Order: sequence, then C-alpha cells, then structure tokens
Amino acid sequence: MKRVVIVFLIVFSYSWRLLADEGMWLVSMLSGYPIEEMQKKGFMLSASDIYNINQSSMKDGIVIFGWGCTGEIISSRGLVLTNHHCGYGAIQSVSTVDKDYLTQGFWAMNDKEEIPIKGLTVTFLDMITEVTEDVLRGVTLNMEEKRRKEKIEENIQTLLKTYKKDFKDKKLEIKSFFNGNQYMLLIYTVYKDVRLVGAPPSSIGKFGGDTDNWMWPRHTGDFSLFRIYANKNNEPAEYSPDNVPLKPKKFFEISLKGYEEGDFTMVMGYPGRTSEYLPSVALEKKVERNNVGIRLREKVLDIYSKYMKNSHKVKLQYSVKYARIANYWKKWIGENKGLRVTKAIDKKKEYEKRFLEWAKKNHRAKLLSIFESFEKYYNIQQPYLMTISYFYEGILRAELVDICKVFDRKDKELWIKKIRKLYKDFYLPIDKEILSNMLYEADMNIPDTLSFKTLKDIKKKYKGDFNKYVEYIYSKSLLTDTTKLFAAIKKGKFNKKKDPIYQFYSDLSHYLDNIFFAYYNNKLKLDSLNRVYMRAQMDFEKDKHFYPDANFTMRVSFGQIKGFGPADAVEYRYFTTLKGIIEKEDTSIYDYKVPQKLKEIYYNKDYGRYVDKDGSMHVCFIATNHTSGGNSGSPVFDKEGRLIGINFDRAWEGTMSDLNYDISLCRNIAVDIRYFLLIVDKYAGAKRLIDEMVLVE
Repeated sequence: MKRVVIVFLIVFSYSWRLLADEGMWLVSMLSGYPIEEMQKKGFMLSASDIYNINQSSMKDGIVIFGWGCTGEIISSRGLVLTNHHCGYGAIQSVSTVDKDYLTQGFWAMNDKEEIPIKGLTVTFLDMITEVTEDVLRGVTLNMEEKRRKEKIEENIQTLLKTYKKDFKDKKLEIKSFFNGNQYMLLIYTVYKDVRLVGAPPSSIGKFGGDTDNWMWPRHTGDFSLFRIYANKNNEPAEYSPDNVPLKPKKFFEISLKGYEEGDFTMVMGYPGRTSEYLPSVALEKKVERNNVGIRLREKVLDIYSKYMKNSHKVKLQYSVKYARIANYWKKWIGENKGLRVTKAIDKKKEYEKRFLEWAKKNHRAKLLSIFESFEKYYNIQQPYLMTISYFYEGILRAELVDICKVFDRKDKELWIKKIRKLYKDFYLPIDKEILSNMLYEADMNIPDTLSFKTLKDIKKKYKGDFNKYVEYIYSKSLLTDTTKLFAAIKKGKFNKKKDPIYQFYSDLSHYLDNIFFAYYNNKLKLDSLNRVYMRAQMDFEKDKHFYPDANFTMRVSFGQIKGFGPADAVEYRYFTTLKGIIEKEDTSIYDYKVPQKLKEIYYNKDYGRYVDKDGSMHVCFIATNHTSGGNSGSPVFDKEGRLIGINFDRAWEGTMSDLNYDISLCRNIAVDIRYFLLIVDKYAGAKRLIDEMVLVE
C-alpha cells in the first residue's frame, strides 16, 4: 500500500505548465496553478472565493440542474437560471396542446403561479475531500485488474457507509480521477421542490433550432428560470404548498458593463465527460464509431421529421426526443471534422514517438510495448462497440422494445406508471418504422460472428422482410393497447413471456449480456493500460500541469472573449446582435420565425439599460473556455466574478475539444446576460423577477 501511495504523491508533486486556456480544473484544486494563471489574465478573486467549505463561496451558487446540466442562483430567493434546452423536458411535462408553454412561453407573475415540476431536483456541492489512500487500501501494483476493481469497490462501499453516519441527509459519491490514480469523496445537498418560473417561447429559446445547433454565429436566447423551494427551516423537502423560496448561501450579481475582445472569462459547472489523454488508436476507433452513430441517428431523425411535419400533436410529443437525438448527431459530425482539420491523430502519434524515446532513455522497459498492447485490445474491442451501437443507436430506439425492461422489475404499479408516461409522447407508426429500419441496418452491418439468433430466425421465417415481422409482433402484442394491457396487469393475467415484443426484447437482452461480458473482459485490459499510461504521461512531462478528465464534477475553466477564423477567408466576430435575428427571419421555417413583440423592441430600439455601449443589443458571445456536455447552463463570469453570460453550446468546428482541445478552433457559446434581462423585462414584462436580481451598472 505504501508504495502505491508514494508513487502517486510523487506524480502529483511536480510544478507544471499548460497550453493557454485548456483545462477543466476541479474546484478544490485551484491553489497555485491555475489560480495564479487566472490572476495573471485579470481575475481579481482568490481560490478561496471560488471554493471554501468554511464560509460562503462561488461553489454555493452553482447547482446540478436535473440530471445533466448546470444552473446558477441569481437572487436571494432561490431563483435558478439555466438553459432553455436544459429546462425543455420540464417545460414540456407541464405543457398541453391548449397550454403549449414550449411554443408560447411561460411567465409566472407571482409566486403562486410558479409551477411545480415533478421529479426535478437541483443539487448543491458541499465539500470535496481526497480519499485515495482509503480507496486503494489493500490494492497492490501487480493485482489482477478484475480483482483490483472489486477491491476498490469494496473499499468505496465501506467508506460511503462510514461517511453516511455523519452525513445522513446528504448525497455521497466517490469518483475516480486520472484514470483510477486518484479518488475523491463528494458531498451534496439535494433539493426536490423546484418550480418553473419563466421560459421564453421556442421562437426565442430555440431560435435557429437544429440548423443552428452547435454553430456560430448564434442568436438563441437559450435560457429558462426556475425557483428552489425549501421547508420553513430552509432545508430540502418534498413538494408542499407550505414550502417557501430558498435562502441561498450565495447568489450572483449580474453585470451590465458588457465586455471587450480579450476580456477574462471564467465558466463554472459540471462538464460531463472528456478523454484528453487517450492514445492515437483510440481516436481512430472513435471516428469509426462516430460514423455509425451519425448514420443511424440520421435515419431516426428522418423518420421523426416525416411524421412531425404532418401533425402538431406528434411534433409536440417528439420535439424533446428529436432534440436529444439531433444534439449528438451533429456533434459527432463536427467532432470528426475537428479531429481531421487539427490533425489530432497525427499529433498523438508524434507525441507517442517522443514518449517511447523517453521511456527507452529512462529504462522504462514495460512502457516500450504499451502502444502495441493498445492496438491489440482496441482492435478486439471495436467490433463489440460497433455491435452495441447498432442496438442502442438503432434497435432500442423502438420505444416499445426498450420499455420492456420495466417488466424485469416485480413492481406492477411501476409497469403501469412507466408505460403511461411513455404513451403520453408516443406514436405507434414511428415506432414500427424505426424497428424495421434498424433491424435491416443490424442485419447488413453486424459481423456474422456476432449476429444474434433472433435476427437469423427473422430472416429465415420472413425471408428478410423486416416490415412483415414488425407488423406481426406489434399486432399480436398487448403493449400496443394500453386499455387491455393495464386490465391484464391488474388482473394478474399479463404473461410477458408470451408477448411477442417482450420475447424479442428478452432474446435481445440475453444476447447483449454476452456481448457486454466479452466487451467488459477486454475493457479491463484497456483500463489497466490507460491507468499506467496516464501515470507515465505525468512522469514524462513533469513540467506540465495535468487536469483530470471531466466526470460530471464541479470544474472551473478560464479563457477570454475571442473571435476565430475556422476556414480560409472566414473570420467570426466575438458577438452577435438582435439585428442578426431580424436578418435570419424566415416565416416559412418554424425555427426562424421571430415574435412580433421582439421585432417591435428591435425597431423601436427599446433596449433600456441593457444596450451595449456600441448602441446595439448583444445576443450571444464566444470565448475560449474549455467546456463540454454538462456545462449547459453554466454561468460565464467576468474578472470580478459577476455574471455576464449563460453557457449553452460550443462552436461546431471545435466540438472535438472532448478529445483534443485546440485554441484556434475551440469556442464556447454563451447567451449575453443582457439579452436574457431584455427578454424578461421588455418582452415578458416580468419586472418582479428583475427586481429580485442585483444588477451592477
């Protein structure tokens, strides 16, 4: 044990350097670098102003919003600001055809009009503490990887039980950093009474739609407002009409001063997942898998579009699903392009040559064959991952197949609850068409050695006519008739094993279990190699400051307001204006319709105190902050720690930043906080919300 810990401490004790603006820094690790670098770039606060467990700090104004976004507190009454696309599902959940808050927008003009959102939570970070030594207790350097993981998991569960005694009402997590070389305990407080306060119509909050998604220039007012409620002691509580608005430890002042190119920016939030330290072969395989995902998602989106354009009801039902699928479809296209343009794979290979030269010079014999091992195990892994893609990006997009997993639970009330929720936003012809199309894709592309028995049986019995097979199982299944299904469940007469859709799902599930088993055994080899490689890279580049890959823990990234030139003769300015919205207007395209009231604000130049000093109404801006999925809704701060924007996207040319950050192309996109204020004040007339906020001229 002592040897493991000593090696770890030596690895993490170097003085490091870093390329400009790259990095997602854990908030508890800001002392020294990067805070010194941030202050050199103009930041006026300290590390303890950002993260402090003994007194209020910036971390106390940042929340995990829902299950995968970030939000920030902007008033003393628990007002939460996040993205419109982060609140989209919540807004949809309380929308109906008659009260379509997605299309029309929603504004609560008093506390009583704020709408409770069932199941929505916000989560505050209380504390981070290192537990590496305890997690690795009993772990030896030569331990077999499977046993190593089992021992670590045993230690983690023991630790969580021990800490739970002192933090009974808290959410506890222990997460791995630097590919299993470091472990941290994170302690959270979760609030469960969250209410919708305000949302612009989609013509503002989703302006540009999927066409503009991941793109710059951008003109999207991607924001929504919620409020956290607590009991009378300011503690978390389930929804109750007696609950009162939260009194937060920290809320953020809002700057009306604007910004200039070159100004310091800081983003705080919860980036989801990055993989910056992989070998070149891993990037090559990622590009191949992206191509499969792109093609399959495109087919699903085409099917959705065909039905959505002919029915407003279907459009409302599938709008969230469409947006979720389109999001990474477009991201993967940009990611592949960015990796190619920046020659990321070639640069990795050059780095690996230098790494091997160092290993040879320093007599690190075990490292000399590491890239051959990577090549071997990534080649073994790839067919399994490709096959898995054809199921999760393809076949299991058929929702009646995917919902069958609920029948593996014993709770019959849960069956009804889940199926009822599914049918709220479900259209049978879409589901059938997706399944038949994706069975065809799987048949054409999965290697014979990995093909599954059900697929072979379908081909034999139905002579390759997947439409005929799908029509048969859907016509014979109770899952397509909720009245009969619920009656059968309540009477105890639903025999899932005789239902043809469940039979298909069950066969598929057993098959996937075998695929995952083979994949997992190979992944153990890669996990071991990546952990060793991560530690070796830190030894190889002793003067570099390494940041841990994102894993949905609170991070800080810093940069500056900056335009960019992604292609020959193309130069992008660092901000957009309301004029651009008017220029983009196209009444024949849903995503480019501009509300009449917003046009009146523009033509009357009714910008109030939110106008920029150049006389225009700024809408969005870009900066060089290193961000990722999960940073949606993150606050963008100026050098004084005041809010100037709401992060919501990245420029398409730089979406490869999850794998390879390149400052020439990587830009995060934010809503200008003044545009948010303009919409709340001048468009919605919700001055009572403006009065809650602290605005700094």
